[in-house]
Amino acid sequence: MLGLLHTSPVHVPVFDALRDADAPGLPLRHQVRPELLAAALASGPDAVAGEVAEAVGALVRDGARAVLCTCSTLGDVAEAAGSAAGVPVLRVDRPMAAEAVATGPRLAVLATVASTLVPTTELIADEARRAGRPAEVRTVLVPDAWERFQNGDHEGSLAAVVDAVRRERAAGGVDALVLAQASMAPAVERLVDDGHGGADVPVLASPRSGLRAAARLAGQ
Repeated sequence: MLGLLHTSPVHVPVFDALRDADAPGLPLRHQVRPELLAAALASGPDAVAGEVAEAVGALVRDGARAVLCTCSTLGDVAEAAGSAAGVPVLRVDRPMAAEAVATGPRLAVLATVASTLVPTTELIADEARRAGRPAEVRTVLVPDAWERFQNGDHEGSLAAVVDAVRRERAAGGVDALVLAQASMAPAVERLVDDGHGGADVPVLASPRSGLRAAARLAGQ
């Protein structure tokens, strides 16, 4: 069984669908804790480290052999909880960060929540050190996207992300664009659908690569 720790219920059907496509038969146990992100936004991720560790522990007690944290803001504290939990804990964006580093040294990270920018930048730096590669990262906060997402306007939030990706591609000077949050991933499909998916600068999202890596950790 793979446990998943979410901070929004919108991720549940997304990861169920990815499981069906990429790891059929793997049992998933979802835990949705939006209050953890709210507290982290107010006081910083370290302020909820204990609660995150408890959430991971609860998934393990339910039978999870590995845990995937789908919230980029909480990813670092979730991985830190793994040693005490006794199972591998993976932040969903780590495989994406490794892919970004392998793509090239000039990277742009796009996020809809400011609190995600530093953790994602630090994660990319960590993966660059592991790979022995250089990485130069600039960050972009997508205006209004998070407010729209919180208010239930997921289409408007997605449109803002797509527009930001197009602007960054047009500006040039990067080897890859990194979407810092799992909730931004549908922008990749939208770019493909409207004919922009074949542009030279790849746009990387975390859900699929994160789920695949976590499934391997869970023994699937």
